[in-house]
Amino acid sequence: MNSIQNDIQEKFASPSNLLDPEEFKRQGHMIIDFLADYYKNIHKYPVRSQVKPGYLKNRLPESAPNDAEPIESILKDIQNDIIPGLTHWQSPRYFAYFPFSTSIAGFLGEMLSAGLCVNAFSWITSPAATELESIVMNWLGKMLSLPESFLFSGNGGGVLQGTASEAILCTIIAARDRMLNKIGRANICKLVVYGSDQTHSCVQKGAHIAGIHPKNFRAIATSKSNAFSLPVESLRSTILADIEAGLVPFFLCATVGTTTSTAVDPVGLLCHVAKDYNIWVHVDAAYAGSACICPEFRHFIDGVENVDSFSFNAHKWLFTNFDCCCLWVRDPSALIKALSISPEYLKNKETESKQVVDYKDWQIGLSRRFRALKLWLVLRSYGVANIRNFLRSHVRLAKHFEGLVAKDKRFEIVVPRTFSMVCFRLLPPIPLVEMTSDVGDSRDQIVTIHEARVNELNMKLLESINDSGEASLTHGVLGGVYIIRFVVAATLTEERHVNMAWKAVQGHADALVP
Repeated sequence: MNSIQNDIQEKFASPSNLLDPEEFKRQGHMIIDFLADYYKNIHKYPVRSQVKPGYLKNRLPESAPNDAEPIESILKDIQNDIIPGLTHWQSPRYFAYFPFSTSIAGFLGEMLSAGLCVNAFSWITSPAATELESIVMNWLGKMLSLPESFLFSGNGGGVLQGTASEAILCTIIAARDRMLNKIGRANICKLVVYGSDQTHSCVQKGAHIAGIHPKNFRAIATSKSNAFSLPVESLRSTILADIEAGLVPFFLCATVGTTTSTAVDPVGLLCHVAKDYNIWVHVDAAYAGSACICPEFRHFIDGVENVDSFSFNAHKWLFTNFDCCCLWVRDPSALIKALSISPEYLKNKETESKQVVDYKDWQIGLSRRFRALKLWLVLRSYGVANIRNFLRSHVRLAKHFEGLVAKDKRFEIVVPRTFSMVCFRLLPPIPLVEMTSDVGDSRDQIVTIHEARVNELNMKLLESINDSGEASLTHGVLGGVYIIRFVVAATLTEERHVNMAWKAVQGHADALVP
């Protein structure tokens, strides 16, 4: 063992050296260099991991080491054993799901937050963390042109949650308690949650966690004729049927930018219906909310002044490291009443004064990270104008990809592009009329078999692309139609990467349909 390894083991032999400043500098610089090289070379890796289940078990020992190991050895193992098992979400050829975007400012903000390592559950535990969060949420609210009623200056307020799932669960609980306080807690079995068949599954999961009966979640059908948005009249008729059955409507989730197709629900019109029945309206804009800081996209959240809560994920498309979900509520007291527990050991005079925010009362857990720091760094380091232009560049790249798809007659754009995602599929060369000999004269049967074949073809195409490592895409199903989703939101993506991805799609399509 060389002298450096001996020195390191000697330092770590005593707990008093676990945060030795000089050793922290040395190892910290090595990790920064490692990550800088990773990003420099990320384009060389297969986008989706190519390993098989259980691969890591064969590479790592069965037990933890008894003695300290040097960072040099650990980083070598990360390169050799961990990196191959990663799907590279920051790759410029990653077009799957909704990417977790990052940036230099986002990464450094995350590092600062981790390094300061504070637990900001109440104002007194770290006043700067609480106050910065309130200020940053006001900044973002103004960037989105949210009404004053959502800002602290208008008696509303914003909080940073981990994910949209957490934000939605919190609002369901607040809405549940608000309604049960009126009708009695014994009536929880009557409460009903509404969304569309395109609403994210976290709403149904949140309702389940909040104690809502599984049969009382309404996924209202959408169709291509209304671009897969939640139909207003269907919502009203469903609510009326539930009321007639003795049930109690209490929560509606409207989505701006659904997962499968980025469909946009008509927020304003849905609010008019919900208001008639005293239903809490939450807007889930997890992906597309970032785009709404651009004036040309702001109209997608028109009507937001009438909702009760609004959230989007800054870690999806605002270049802020995961996790960072932004949630605003018009009535913070509804959250606080539902989520606040104040044991004696958490009491203090500042909290008792009612002049400070204790964010522990705005979330499910007690402990919380200093998320505002990284968001603050992103907004300050790049500025609103540059962030808007970067978002616009992604939309332009998606439009460019849409144009490439449209030029190839073998492919179909399944739904119109709204933001930076294109939904497309490959069509087989055999027309419907040539299939009649297989199934007789039934037109419906012909169409059903044809669609099944098209779906199977696109499953094979997507699997082939992802297995190659050339690009990473994901799928969705709309009205029984299997689609391939192409999302431009990775920070490093440029036009050349979009062109490379399209060539990969065409190449794998050629192999399937000679």
